[in-house]
Amino acid sequence: MKLADFKFNPTQVVLKFSDRYSLSIINNGHGKEHNLYEIAPFVNGQMAELPGITNGDTIVGYLSEEEVNAIIKKIVLISGKDPVVEVL
Repeated sequence: MKLADFKFNPTQVVLKFSDRYSLSIINNGHGKEHNLYEIAPFVNGQMAELPGITNGDTIVGYLSEEEVNAIIKKIVLISGKDPVVEVL
């Protein structure tokens, strides 16, 4: 699974990996002027820092599509589930 597999609505997509993990991805945050992305992982519905993904923060901006794809893969490994789009 990769970012290109999901449709933004219109500036955000939220991927749900399990009842526990989800990932918000926006294309109008930190880095938008360079066509980059910003992510925020959620654990049990709360924004959370995930070691190896956010490295001490809850939001990470200025990410390329490839970097977001790597984060999606990491959360698939953590959760054991492929993501689905969460309808907000």
